[in-house]
Amino acid sequence: MATNTDLETINEISLKHPKKYKVLILNDDYTAMEFVIEILISIFHKSYEEAEAVMLEVHKKDKGVCGVYTHEIAETKVMQVHKKARESGFPLRAEMEEE
Repeated sequence: MATNTDLETINEISLKHPKKYKVLILNDDYTAMEFVIEILISIFHKSYEEAEAVMLEVHKKDKGVCGVYTHEIAETKVMQVHKKARESGFPLRAEMEEE
């Protein structure tokens, strides 16, 4: 049988969920809208309709949320966006911020 001391110890050890991070794409005047849609489909696994909605959000509000991930995954997605954009000659930028 658990004593009060045992229960207090168990409560103190409770696990914390990892912080989540939003990955955002930032608007610019040079990146083609179709390229942004392509990025959202290939890197963020959005449907065409979802990708188009995020792209329009980026266009109208200067940034749009692509997804919410753990730190490592968010960091990787940002790097993938930058790499693919540079390879295609676009200045598209992404960033991550704590949710």
